[in-house]
Amino acid sequence: MDRLKVLLLCLMISGFISAQNPKSQRPTFEATLLEKNPLVDGNILDDAIWQSITPIKELIQIKPQFGAPVSEKTEIRFAYTNTTLYVGVICYDDDPGKIVVSDSRRDADLNDEDSFLFIIDTYNDQQNGFLFGTNADGMEYDAQINNEGQGNFNANRQQGGVIGGTNINWDASWIVRTEIGDYGWSAEFAIPLRSLRFAPGTDKTWGVNFQRNISKTTETAYWASLPIGFDMKRLSLAGKVTGLQLKNPGNLKVIPYALTQFTKDKAVTPSNNDTNFEAGVDIKYSITPSLTLDLTYNTDFAQVEVDDQQINLDRFNLFFPEKRPFFLENAGQFTVGSPGEVDLFFSRRIGIGEDGLLVPIIGGARLSGKVGQTNIGFLSMFTDDVDAVGIEKNNFTVARVNQDFPKSRSSLGGVFINRAGLGDLDNDYNRVFAADGKLGLGKKAQITGFIAKSTTPGIEKKDHAYKVLAAYEWDGWNLRAGYTEVGEGFNPEVGFLQRTAFRKPEFLIFKAHRYNNAGSFLEMRPHVSYRGYWNFNDELVTGFLHVDNHWVWKSGFEIHTGINFTTEGVQQPFEISGVTIPVGRYRHEEFQFILITNPNKALSLSTRSFIGGYFGGDRIANSGTLNFRIGDKFSSSFTMSHNILDLPNGDVTAVVAGARLSYSFTPRMFLQSLIQHNNVSDITSANIRFGWLQNANTGLFIVLNLVKDDDLIDQLNNQSLTIKYSYRFDLLRGGKRTRR
Repeated sequence: MDRLKVLLLCLMISGFISAQNPKSQRPTFEATLLEKNPLVDGNILDDAIWQSITPIKELIQIKPQFGAPVSEKTEIRFAYTNTTLYVGVICYDDDPGKIVVSDSRRDADLNDEDSFLFIIDTYNDQQNGFLFGTNADGMEYDAQINNEGQGNFNANRQQGGVIGGTNINWDASWIVRTEIGDYGWSAEFAIPLRSLRFAPGTDKTWGVNFQRNISKTTETAYWASLPIGFDMKRLSLAGKVTGLQLKNPGNLKVIPYALTQFTKDKAVTPSNNDTNFEAGVDIKYSITPSLTLDLTYNTDFAQVEVDDQQINLDRFNLFFPEKRPFFLENAGQFTVGSPGEVDLFFSRRIGIGEDGLLVPIIGGARLSGKVGQTNIGFLSMFTDDVDAVGIEKNNFTVARVNQDFPKSRSSLGGVFINRAGLGDLDNDYNRVFAADGKLGLGKKAQITGFIAKSTTPGIEKKDHAYKVLAAYEWDGWNLRAGYTEVGEGFNPEVGFLQRTAFRKPEFLIFKAHRYNNAGSFLEMRPHVSYRGYWNFNDELVTGFLHVDNHWVWKSGFEIHTGINFTTEGVQQPFEISGVTIPVGRYRHEEFQFILITNPNKALSLSTRSFIGGYFGGDRIANSGTLNFRIGDKFSSSFTMSHNILDLPNGDVTAVVAGARLSYSFTPRMFLQSLIQHNNVSDITSANIRFGWLQNANTGLFIVLNLVKDDDLIDQLNNQSLTIKYSYRFDLLRGGKRTRR
């Protein structure tokens, strides 16, 4: 497709929707400044301080009865002191015996149980915020929200990982206490202001929204009502809390750690046994309440869960998401590009080499936050050399600036990314320069895009990349059209490219139809999407036309029925698990079927199946996850990905199986395991983690890693046991009263 036609299509869409500017009034309330701190114990009904505050009561359903009042009485109170933000909620329930608590793990999904969440836009920029939530058992959920939680709409779903503007790996220092009674349940949140980022001053306004989930009716209700298809991360549609008088609370945290690691490697002869001791420290200092400096030395991530195993059944790069807390905090501030496809900065390039090799991180610094409506991000990290594989010392630097225009949902920014080798090699560097922005067209539409150039010694031509995307979202409609181009010489060494050298037009037409009087049936979502990847010789490399419909019931049961029309143009032979795919053009159709059962139940299932042609042969692909829980303490999920490929030059059977088992002794003490098997590499691995959290991802961690090949007679190939303890010292700390 001609590039000019795609750009004209984007402009036509934007011109059509630019006048669509909803003028619905957002709800507002005034914050209550407290002279005394409430006792944070979960009991709101008997607390005189809470009862003196006028509650928010009006919540509106988004499902199952769109626009109807919440079915159970709800009272929300919002207050603060000079040091702490307090939120209290009473979730009345006429049948408390049906309250569902499905998971007590920190940051577990709260949508499939009785829960309460709220989001605050502390800069009132209508784009970014902090999300907090809990269930009746006092589970702690928090997340950073960037760009209203939006990511790449067309990322390959089979890649795995979280792609988008929701960072659940951000862990703040705060507490929540709950109580269950014959009235229902209640929760009290106490969030130190030093854990947030905001602009101090008088008469400040924040964006805010509240959400209640009621399991027995699979109900979701919001304070600031939302159109179908949105959730409360849509901060441009949030309500407002006014009259905040905010002072600088001060924030200086020192977080040292120490660990001992025992390793036993039988993959080498003679076997290698080793014992290591490591220590390091992180320092967090708020220069202002909205600008934070992080320092790290001898950075370690021993407590992080291992990657999910994947098998590459194509010729393009697999995406493994970042899981390390230091790089995930404020990650959205450094994100530029098209997540999961063209990431200009991908933090896994720091400290992780080829094939998952760990490269020691000496340390570094990060400055991130806001000055007025200008987002600022600076990151500089130093990694050590690894002589065994010829890796030199390196410095990785990212400088990011982005100006928000909140009233128009627009922004304009730029980024500089640099890798500089610190060894003896000449011209050992790589740089990327980029500009990006978004133009809001009312509340319903937006145009986004970026343009980038890389600089690499020896590469002079076509070292560019850019993207433009027009989107319209409202009243169940989701319309998108875009164009992406990556030049043959574009080389972001500190980024991620799913594939190189392509031109890609794409579009999506999606409509959710809600039925309020259809018995147990809730909605239908017909849609069609297309993405095509062309090389610079005007040859189609990949074409994917997807026609689908989602059938959704009020219970949470879903069926997706679709058909895909695929084209693969192979210019060079490649192998799938030893079977050669020759040069040629392959056109196929495949049937796609997805089934999702009610996730509120103790036993639930989600499956995905593809049946159709594949590179001149046939493919039957089945993947699924079976979730099972006992009470609120034990949860498990069992996953299976099974591909049978009948190809002209041979057959391939690829299986990845995994089991996640978790037991929560308390919301801050857990035992988790991830056991995986991959039949292509014949590797079985187990990652077993015990955690006793102090706060904000600090505390005691004991991690056991086991890796074994498929030889049943042989002993384990690799074993490691890590014992790590970290402690957070709050050197500038305000007081609060709590009861544990």
